[in-house]
Amino acid sequence: MSPAPTLTLNNGVQIPAIGLGTWPMNNSETADAVTAAADAGYRLFDTAENYENEVGVGEGIRRTGLPREDIFITSKFNKKWHSYDGAHRAFEASTARLGLEVIDLYLIHWPNPEQNGYPDAFRGLRALQQSGQVRAIGVSNFLPEHLQRLFDEGLTPQVNQTQLDPTHNRSDLRSLHRSRGILTEAWSPLGRDGGLLAEPVITAIAREHGRTASQVVLRWHTQNGIVPTPKSGNPQRQLENISIFDFELSSAELAALTALDVGAPLRFDAVDFGH
Repeated sequence: MSPAPTLTLNNGVQIPAIGLGTWPMNNSETADAVTAAADAGYRLFDTAENYENEVGVGEGIRRTGLPREDIFITSKFNKKWHSYDGAHRAFEASTARLGLEVIDLYLIHWPNPEQNGYPDAFRGLRALQQSGQVRAIGVSNFLPEHLQRLFDEGLTPQVNQTQLDPTHNRSDLRSLHRSRGILTEAWSPLGRDGGLLAEPVITAIAREHGRTASQVVLRWHTQNGIVPTPKSGNPQRQLENISIFDFELSSAELAALTALDVGAPLRFDAVDFGH
């Protein structure tokens, strides 16, 4: 299958419009999932130090036989590396596990504001980018106040990856992203425990288009300029999730999905939680 379309980050780097999430798969499961997903057209693969499956992502990529330049790898590092030098050491450890020399997108996984180290860690990321070892840099799970701290110090990420779905659509955060040219990436884009996919609004729209509820939700993401990273090790489900670029939701349908947000709390509080 043809690869997914791409979007352009604020530094000119192209990122696929949908990716494969890999948490909580182990290395063996991840390698198999990456190989199958590549056959379905995925080129963006999302991992993290904390997922403990970077080895599997690297193995899966090698199995595909695809040129390295056709693959887009995202990884993230933990709070113990929140310093300028720490970002470099985290990168060295991640690339060793991945078996790669370059990471396409490298993220600070959580802000951990009590440590007060993420601005220096981001400066370390910027140095890695300037040296060509990382193509794009960003953050994950950052709230507006954490981003503002970076802005105040003259630092702007290319990406902020965060929990996001129609019932947690993060409109204020996404508005801030747009004002600064930051791309929004979504983890848990289909919600949790299947509840979102049973929403009558979503199932009705799915019937109208002859699509699945998952496809409707993922299309909501992509039409809003959000890059979703749904996790699946099932080749059939992977293909279903990426087969969303041949139909469009109307403005009324997009609005109906967005209206599902009733202010439910996020799974984790980025002020107090982080690894």
